[in-house]
Amino acid sequence: MISSALPDGALRELGRTAGGPDTLALLVRDQHTRRLLLLRAVLDAVEAADAAVCPSSVRDRLREDWALLEAADRTRDEGGTETWLGAGIRGSAALDRLLYPLVGPWARSCLRLLDGVAAGGDRVPLEGQERVRLLRRDLAHFSAIAAAAAVRAGVPFAVRLRARDGVLVLPSLGALRTDASGDAVVELAFQEGVMTFRQVGAADVVVRWGCDGSTTWSDALAWTAMRTLPGLFPGVDPVPLDDIDPFRTANRELRHRDLSGPAVVDAEERARWLRSWEGTASLLRLGGEHRLMEVAALLRCLVPLTVPVSPMALDSEAGGIGSCSGSRREAFGAVLSSTPPTPAAFAATLVHEIQHAKFAALSELVELHHAGPEERYFAPWRPDPRPYDALLHGAYSHLALADFFQRCALATTVGPAQRDAAWERHARHREQVKAALREIEASDELTRSGRLLVDRLIKECARMGDDPPPRRVREEAENYVYLLRKAWIREYLYPNG
Repeated sequence: MISSALPDGALRELGRTAGGPDTLALLVRDQHTRRLLLLRAVLDAVEAADAAVCPSSVRDRLREDWALLEAADRTRDEGGTETWLGAGIRGSAALDRLLYPLVGPWARSCLRLLDGVAAGGDRVPLEGQERVRLLRRDLAHFSAIAAAAAVRAGVPFAVRLRARDGVLVLPSLGALRTDASGDAVVELAFQEGVMTFRQVGAADVVVRWGCDGSTTWSDALAWTAMRTLPGLFPGVDPVPLDDIDPFRTANRELRHRDLSGPAVVDAEERARWLRSWEGTASLLRLGGEHRLMEVAALLRCLVPLTVPVSPMALDSEAGGIGSCSGSRREAFGAVLSSTPPTPAAFAATLVHEIQHAKFAALSELVELHHAGPEERYFAPWRPDPRPYDALLHGAYSHLALADFFQRCALATTVGPAQRDAAWERHARHREQVKAALREIEASDELTRSGRLLVDRLIKECARMGDDPPPRRVREEAENYVYLLRKAWIREYLYPNG
């Protein structure tokens, strides 16, 4: 761990599944430091790699890219562009790009290949030419990362970039479709807000960087600007709807094995995202002002996923259409999601996934327990046994949902149907958390910090009992969890009767 210093007050705040500006800023700064160290680890590993894997030309290019990144960062000390990073944090445009979530998966991919490990975890032969090819291809993406940071910082430069499969992506800015297929070479020059892309045998493509610091535009059909969703409220940056980054869904963690694949967002699909997004801020605020503020502070990009077909819904009016969402420890600030069907679904997804991001950041900052990876605990939101850490992770996110829906149900501005739906969601999530907390509390695996956190979670769960849902709704939720546990015991503890 980088640091174990976390004030007890901040831990108690997080134990309420909340977090004020200072606490959220602490999590962001720690994750930012980890991102920088991860980048440094890539550069150090390249320097130490065998020349057959990383020749001098590869090393020299990475040094040049790092120098460009440093030049962009120095604009902070020269009165250059500053961007709002959320939770009261301000930093240079270059640092904002380093904080961009999908830089993390890129760095992890490079380190795996440098260590001889494929994306799926398989060892790659040291002498394998495929490993060398994949590694050099991934390392070339760092040039695009540095270029995007320099554009945002307004630093002039001229570099040679390499497209992947006919597409050159500048993270957070957009993508150029090259005339040549495959990994084509593209020259990029930037000066005074104008990017000029040059390819052999093709007309130049001119792209202008927006004066608002968030958009690009071009008359060329070869350029696709990064689609965005408006800031949740005035003063907050637009949120990239990133369907172009080559690392947006690579190397997914095991808990995301049920996620659908990446989606490409056309104009019609973006309109669907916008329709749901436009009502999300008011619903987040309905569930507590802190829910809106933490999403504004921590959400850095959305990664669209294809809408999955749900076997459970094949006979429903939805025609089998389901939904899915996830977050990634290595991509702090990114939320992966299929198109939310309604603003209410969007708000709930953001509450749920932002809690996962908060908890993942917290668990990297302090040690919460000593439990191992054995999958043996009942989690009422999953059909299979879960490890202790996943149980604690899930309890945290579901408690936040219980709080969110209770506040929505108690709001005086909601109608009867919306209130009934909110009470049902609250009651179910609270009963799920109560069942999980009983197992978590009974364990002797918690550290002092973990015990402080769990004690606060228990108090928060008990506090919700002061404003209970209707009796029928509560009893239905209790019976739901009871039947789940009964079926789980029969299948996993006594499978032979």
